[in-house]
Amino acid sequence: MLEKSAVLPGFLLFLLLPAFSCSCPSRCLCFRTTVRCMHLMLENIPEVPPQTNILDLRFNRIREIQPGAFRRLQNLNTLLMLFSVLLSSQSYLYKNEIHSIQQHAFKGLHALEQLYLHFNNLETLEPETFSDLPKLERLFLHNNKISRILPGTFSQLESLKRLRLDSNALLCDCDLMWLAELLKKYSEQGNIQTAATCENPRELQGRSITTLTTQEFNCERPRITSEPHDADVTLGNTVYFTCRAEGNPKPEIIWLHNNNEIDMKDDGRLNLLQDGTLMIQNTKESDKGVYQCMAKNIAGEVKTQEVVLRYFGTPSKPSFVIQPQNTEVLVGESVTLECGVSGHPPPHISWTLGPGLPLPGNSRFAITASGGLYIQNVTFWDQGQYHCNASNSEGSIQATANIIVQDTPRFQVFPIDQTVTEGQSVDFSCTAEGHPPPVIAWTRAGGPLPNDRRHIILSTGTLRITRVALHDQGQYECHAISAIGVRSFPVQLWVTPRVIPVFLHPPQDVVAETGQDVVISCAAQGEPRPTITWVKEGIQITESGKFHVSQDGTLSIRDLGVADQGRYECIARNTFGFTSSTMRLTITATDVGRSGDTFVATSIQEAISSVDHAINSTRTELFSKRPKTSNDLLALFRYPRDPYTIETARAGEIFERTLQLIQDHVQQGLIVDMNGTGYRYNDLVSPHYLNVIANLSGCSAHRHTPNCSDICFHKQYRTHDGSCNNLQHPTWGASLTAFQRLLKPAYQNGFNLPRGFSLAGDSRELPLPLPRLVSTAMIGTETITSDDQFTHMLMQWGQFLDHDMDQTVAAISMSRFSDGAPCSEVCTNDPPCFSVMIPENDPRVRNGRCMFFARSSPVCGSGMTSLLMNSVYPREQINHLTSYIDASNVYGSTEQESRELRELSTQKGLLKQGQVVPSSGKHLLPFAVGPPTECMRDENESPVLCFLAGDHRANEQLGLTAMHTLWFREHNRIATQLQALNPHWDGDTLYHEARKIVGAQMQHITYAHWLPKILGEAGMKVLGDYKGYDPNTNPGILNAFATAAFRFGHTLINPILYRLNETFQPIQQSHVPLHKAFFSPFRITQEGGIDPLLRGLFGVPGKMRVPSELLNMELTEKLFSMAHSVSLDLAAINIQRGRDHGIPPYNDFRVFCNLTSAQEFEDLRNEIKNLEIREKLRSLYGTTKNIDLFPALIVEDLVPGTRVGPTLMCLLATQFRRLRDGDRFWYENPGVFTPAQVTQLRQTSLARIICDNSDHIQRLQTDVFQVASYPQGMVSCEEIPAVDLRMWQDCCEDCRTRGQFNALSQQFRSKRSAGFSYPEENPSKHNPAIPRCGPLLLLPSLASGAFVFSASTYRSEEPSPTHSSQEDLKSFVADLEKTISSLRKQVGLHSAPMLCPN
Repeated sequence: MLEKSAVLPGFLLFLLLPAFSCSCPSRCLCFRTTVRCMHLMLENIPEVPPQTNILDLRFNRIREIQPGAFRRLQNLNTLLMLFSVLLSSQSYLYKNEIHSIQQHAFKGLHALEQLYLHFNNLETLEPETFSDLPKLERLFLHNNKISRILPGTFSQLESLKRLRLDSNALLCDCDLMWLAELLKKYSEQGNIQTAATCENPRELQGRSITTLTTQEFNCERPRITSEPHDADVTLGNTVYFTCRAEGNPKPEIIWLHNNNEIDMKDDGRLNLLQDGTLMIQNTKESDKGVYQCMAKNIAGEVKTQEVVLRYFGTPSKPSFVIQPQNTEVLVGESVTLECGVSGHPPPHISWTLGPGLPLPGNSRFAITASGGLYIQNVTFWDQGQYHCNASNSEGSIQATANIIVQDTPRFQVFPIDQTVTEGQSVDFSCTAEGHPPPVIAWTRAGGPLPNDRRHIILSTGTLRITRVALHDQGQYECHAISAIGVRSFPVQLWVTPRVIPVFLHPPQDVVAETGQDVVISCAAQGEPRPTITWVKEGIQITESGKFHVSQDGTLSIRDLGVADQGRYECIARNTFGFTSSTMRLTITATDVGRSGDTFVATSIQEAISSVDHAINSTRTELFSKRPKTSNDLLALFRYPRDPYTIETARAGEIFERTLQLIQDHVQQGLIVDMNGTGYRYNDLVSPHYLNVIANLSGCSAHRHTPNCSDICFHKQYRTHDGSCNNLQHPTWGASLTAFQRLLKPAYQNGFNLPRGFSLAGDSRELPLPLPRLVSTAMIGTETITSDDQFTHMLMQWGQFLDHDMDQTVAAISMSRFSDGAPCSEVCTNDPPCFSVMIPENDPRVRNGRCMFFARSSPVCGSGMTSLLMNSVYPREQINHLTSYIDASNVYGSTEQESRELRELSTQKGLLKQGQVVPSSGKHLLPFAVGPPTECMRDENESPVLCFLAGDHRANEQLGLTAMHTLWFREHNRIATQLQALNPHWDGDTLYHEARKIVGAQMQHITYAHWLPKILGEAGMKVLGDYKGYDPNTNPGILNAFATAAFRFGHTLINPILYRLNETFQPIQQSHVPLHKAFFSPFRITQEGGIDPLLRGLFGVPGKMRVPSELLNMELTEKLFSMAHSVSLDLAAINIQRGRDHGIPPYNDFRVFCNLTSAQEFEDLRNEIKNLEIREKLRSLYGTTKNIDLFPALIVEDLVPGTRVGPTLMCLLATQFRRLRDGDRFWYENPGVFTPAQVTQLRQTSLARIICDNSDHIQRLQTDVFQVASYPQGMVSCEEIPAVDLRMWQDCCEDCRTRGQFNALSQQFRSKRSAGFSYPEENPSKHNPAIPRCGPLLLLPSLASGAFVFSASTYRSEEPSPTHSSQEDLKSFVADLEKTISSLRKQVGLHSAPMLCPN
């Protein structure tokens, strides 16, 4: 009770204060003399009772303190605006949002000793702000935005002991020199601590003001620019004495009359005008005398000469005492153009605008009593020229001045607060206008931006922060700065931690029937939002008539077939990682008959008949006469020559044609048009009948596995067709197999129709542009920029290398299957025709509707190991070559081709040779024999047959022919040297060892010398180092690589093939335009050989790929040009070929290469910076989802230090990594060569190859890909390292019998099984080869010296031998005994010869 009674008087006292309680601010808490207004979002100081001692305003948003805000608070001793209870006589206003404090805002706070205003947004301080604080000891103003402080601001702080002005935006120019002197004075007195640092100008940033010298403040002493003159005037008139001065700061003008300072306040007749002129009105006698002008500022003072004022009364014409001056004025302010005139009688003054127009009839314009023009509230439209006109009876005069209207900065685009994910980039846009135009600057939390190269201010004023980190979160300020003023705007950045994707709804296993459609959902979340892709058995699924992936990740599959069965993987990926989930799709084949089953028999017969008729018609047309048009030339050039290739392609065409005919038959009996919904072949024919079609068309006959049982041979040497390189997957990389896919093909109907095949089809809602239109709009160029680093040899090696890796098998018919009409004469998309249509207003083609184009031949059931074709597979194309870098362009890609090239009449291991070059004694390539060739298109122009080489494209252009000549000579050179080193080797051994070395040399040149120039350092890192052979890597050529990516080399081709003599000058026959270098071997035999061409390749800079200079017009307008025919367009053909092969659009490959998916064309700006090119793509394609791969790859900006863009780099690195890592015979793979041999192979260079195999070239640069000048940049061939072939010499006692492959007989050489042999070899009668080593071991008998055969250690994977196989074995044994007997006689040895070479 006592405690309660003790409290009661205080409580009653509180109730007895009605005045206090009644005036307590709304929502505040009041107790006695304490007022607490916390967390109320207040923006102004509230009205509180006058007896308040403690005022708590913490955690509000007070931005401004008005004058007299505390005037009535005589007793206030504690003011809180943020943290804990403060001592009396303290004012804590920091960390609010105060922008300004008006004059006398603290009036009445006489007892205030400490004032904390730091961490606000103060920009200016009024001179009288602190004049009412006589007891103030501490004043904290740091961490604001104060840029200027007027003199006298702190002059009345008599008790000041500590002043902080650091971390502001102080501009340390001459206007602030007073503050420096004041702070130095405080420092000298020793009882006042101060801190003030400069922010601007940049060279003084961070300096303490007290350390600056007078010179660093950039002060200038006054200097007089216009002096007064003596004046004669009549009494009562007006007189002007001019005085203008400049200096920094602007000097003050003081006038002296008879050496006494004039006080203008004492006499209203005297006025000091704005420019310093003294005006005396209504002159009196006392005004006579001597006048002098003095200009004064902080840096000094200066006086003018003395002038005299006299009186007279004679008439005089007007004369200017004060002429109007060009004047700058801010918008909204007022301005006066002074115009003082003397004369007698007094002149009349008027004003006009620039061309003599009167002043606007506006109250803002007025003429002052002194004759000046006064304009108030100036606008931008007031800017211009003004004329002061003065006249009296004696004459008239005119003076002119300009008003220059200026404006303080104003923001046009305000930055907005943003939230981004860690690791992303963010842009804060900020633009401002004003006069003069402001400069944009950025700060972070009032301080400078971090100097980490991630914070960049773009030329537009935008602040870009790349790779945002969590600690980048915070406030940033945009400042618009001009000479007139500064405007600032804060913005907030929030950073959210990155989150890798997580599945919300992972995909589930699905069971469905053939012919149905299925939808598989897959949803994921992450930050940033993940992109969903689907993969089936390692190949990414892309949009087509078969597959559709919605934005939420749902996969839709139309027309299910057994081929669609398998494991599908849903991958959710964002910039910080990925997660994946798999599901299995099981397809059940129903026994229900399909609508097309009844038409199978008739359709297959009709298909075989029509396809065979078209093939025979084509062969007759091509090989019975010389080519007359560029279409004929292209068709002849690409037409497959060997029967097995034709049979393979024929089977695929019959298979597809049969399905097409069945579709037509079914559709004829329907009322509804099925084309509206696309082809549904799995729903059209039952699986059983699909298998029947595959068998009858010939597809199944070409799906056998190679025989790799001859392990002794396959361990040491490659087969010519590339089979058995990978012993687990014998067809990987082999010739006449399907190209590989990175992404699922994008066919219009999901099966075989190219995108854009018909306008009715789905082209992502917008039709595709004509390939010829894309070519003429953005690819063809007449302008060429030379490469300052690399020679034309860079291009030539790329083409030569390409012809070692891939060649698409062309259509075997150039006539329509439907009626046999030639594709070159019809402009329809009727298989196999797929004409390149000519757009209207084509710049070249006037008399044609289309260019010839036939689809590549298909391979049926490619990539499948099952012999049952019970499902429909998307159309795939055939690679005629081995994919390996194995010099197949020198040796051929089949056993038959290799035999045609070898010189088998001797045991020297040589390739066939042509005519001898008399001057060098070296051979040219041999001539091809057979039907008329493309090189004989015009007997008058080209009377020479084509050369024969490992790739029949060797004659395509002269530079390529020269390369083929070099390498065929290199083989024979090596074989000859190996024979000298190992005379006991037979022809087979010499041939295969030389071939093995040549392939290794090509590998080394490609990866050590050529690729680093194409891919640069960045691309070689992506490629990675060689870590050994990987049998799980498929080295097959990617369809996108052959059809689009590697065709980037077309952008490197010069329009001229240069031919240079020994001094690198043009030869007598001059250079050759590219269109005259096609199929012209006569220029080698008759015009100087290969040397001039080689010098033209390594002695001339190559063509630089510039985004606006892509393919030269020799390729787009004159390809294979012939008289009276339409020349072809290589760029248009490349685009059309990509669509023919179902190559997905560019955007899908961006996703594969971990670039962003481009939804809008602006999303391409990082890879294609040129806005004009992006706009061309937009006008051509309409949507990013339609852009063809080839044109997009060649317009991407080059990655610095490379010759490719980012997507192209990704594709090239992927392909070349597979070619290297998946090749068991890669030259660096341990065991392929000895370490000593590898060391020698690394000495290989293309320069050395040229030295050894050209006719007479003896000087060249060590790196023929690098530009060099003659003769300074070139060396003698003697200085270029060579491969020492002695590392291949046998060192053994039984050398004479080692390496004799033919000792056993040619018939035991391994070859493909029946399914891969040529038809004329009669596969049905052909027996598998008996392996040379492993299946049989020769065991010497100690008793008799005879040999006993043992098969006990051989385990065959083949079926049990038949009676025929046993007969072969007996024959083999008999032949072997004869051979052994012969060898004994030769060497007199009684031990078994080694049948397996080491």
